[in-house]
Amino acid sequence: MTPLYMDDLKVGDVFTSAEQVIDADQIRAFARAFDPQLFHLDDEAAKSTLFGGLAASGWHTAALTMRLLVTGGLPLAGGLIGAGTSLEWPNPTRPGDVLRVEVEILAINPSRSKPDRGMLRVRSRTLNQRNEAVQIAETKVLAFRRPSPA
Repeated sequence: MTPLYMDDLKVGDVFTSAEQVIDADQIRAFARAFDPQLFHLDDEAAKSTLFGGLAASGWHTAALTMRLLVTGGLPLAGGLIGAGTSLEWPNPTRPGDVLRVEVEILAINPSRSKPDRGMLRVRSRTLNQRNEAVQIAETKVLAFRRPSPA
């Protein structure tokens, strides 16, 4: 996908990523490395928790979301450089879920002091195969303007 500049975007634009399947082994591996709580590690123990079964760490969902965004969900020239975010995990990510990310441009604010860039405000919703949101984020993202021809 061709990288996009701030000049290519308008408020209301929506982008959709590819899909990513998550399995129990991936959930447990991430949890062992970064969030070793029983409901992320042990299928049986997870049944007696709030989640009622194995669930991915919210941070695992966030990492998967980032991968989906970087690999085509929001193809910004210069990369995805965040400047702050708010995160919600309204539903757990489960083994077998097929995730995709929908991103909407909410605001575009050109910089007054640096004319080569600006700040976007975007909402990303990470959805499973049932269209349930497993993550919602509102993020400020740096966006570059298209370079002037030399």
